[in-house]
Amino acid sequence: MSEMMKRVYVETYGCQMNKHDAERIAGLLQAVGYVAELDVTKADLAVYYTCCVRKSADERFYGQLSSVKHKEGSIIAVGGCLAQDKGEELLKRFKKIDVVFGTQNLKELPTFINQLNGQSISDTQYLKEFNSNLPALRELKHKAWVAVNRGCDNHCSYCIVPTVRGPEVSRAIEDIETEIDQLVADNVKEVTLLGQNVNSYGKDIYSRPSFSKLLDTLGKKDINRVRFTTSHPKDLSDEILETISENENMCEHIHLPFQAGSDRVLRKMGRQYNKEGYLELVKMIRNYLPDASITTDIMVGFPTEDEKDFEDTLDIVENARFDKAFTFIYSKRDGTPAASLEDNVAYEDKLERFKRLVSLQDEISLEKNKENVGRVEELLVDSITKKDRAMLSGRTKTNKLVHFKGEASTIGSFVNVKIKEAKPFFLIGEISG
Repeated sequence: MSEMMKRVYVETYGCQMNKHDAERIAGLLQAVGYVAELDVTKADLAVYYTCCVRKSADERFYGQLSSVKHKEGSIIAVGGCLAQDKGEELLKRFKKIDVVFGTQNLKELPTFINQLNGQSISDTQYLKEFNSNLPALRELKHKAWVAVNRGCDNHCSYCIVPTVRGPEVSRAIEDIETEIDQLVADNVKEVTLLGQNVNSYGKDIYSRPSFSKLLDTLGKKDINRVRFTTSHPKDLSDEILETISENENMCEHIHLPFQAGSDRVLRKMGRQYNKEGYLELVKMIRNYLPDASITTDIMVGFPTEDEKDFEDTLDIVENARFDKAFTFIYSKRDGTPAASLEDNVAYEDKLERFKRLVSLQDEISLEKNKENVGRVEELLVDSITKKDRAMLSGRTKTNKLVHFKGEASTIGSFVNVKIKEAKPFFLIGEISG
């Protein structure tokens, strides 16, 4: 590699949409002459693409930016949700930052870098163009993120996303089809459709939610697997589930955040459904997709939550029997309606409830995973495991993570694996036949 080539390090925090955007950033910078660098201390350009959904994400970024000794003369750019929300504040707090950009103007980053002349640049304007239309440098050659809509109109009281991602905007089905066709031509085997609320896709351009129409269209494509995330319970319909059940390439995995089990707390959150309605949705999923895995997000310690409210959360977990849950303690976000509520739940109570919730869900996850023991599952092989280079990792159609001994040459291919052992967070198998 020539010493004259510019090196870029990209660090990503947060959700799948951020990973999607970070791949576009890497693709853009590659197009103007940068090569990827895994060691931030050797990079000529360090890009941090941030998250601000929870305080922990803020602190992780602040800690890394403060502690890393960057290469002398290097450029530091910060983008994403935290930059969109607190761009000017970041420049004042960290004098080392050269460029601040937002969530919807990624394509301007090379221009901002070229415009630097000793003064920092902060620009977080919203552009109409979807980030998906930009070049990408994908982490996995056989998998791709495809954004179908962006933004959110739900305005849950605790959530900063509508502020930093804007209102819901959908891409035309034809535009998404074109991207999928190109990915198939590039030998991509699996796509994950992304949106802050994919179920409401199309309501802004087709006058009604049209996600089932999009899924049915993609069901006729030559792509092997289609996943999607994230779904809002209020917009999950029979039509969507029926479409999944009728198309062979649709993955039987539904991520359906419920956040809290108490109707009183759900009203304060502005979630637009109740406990009974959520459990009915779970039954509906099981009816259409008996073998589907269901995962969720659960929040503990929302302001005013008491023990009875928390027991309602545990009751949903016990009844729904999720395959996996992403659990977290409520984090106050300035600028959200919930920030004005008195956070009257003691931290000790939050932590104790959190531990009980995790313990219950881990127990259920293990029981659900044990149901797979003895089965032969088709995996799309993703990578060599970090702990044992003789082991590979792959995902089932239902998004179960499976580790097995195999040849690295199978990465990006489908293999059949017999499940031999279950753990709470993954399965262990061996090549079958």
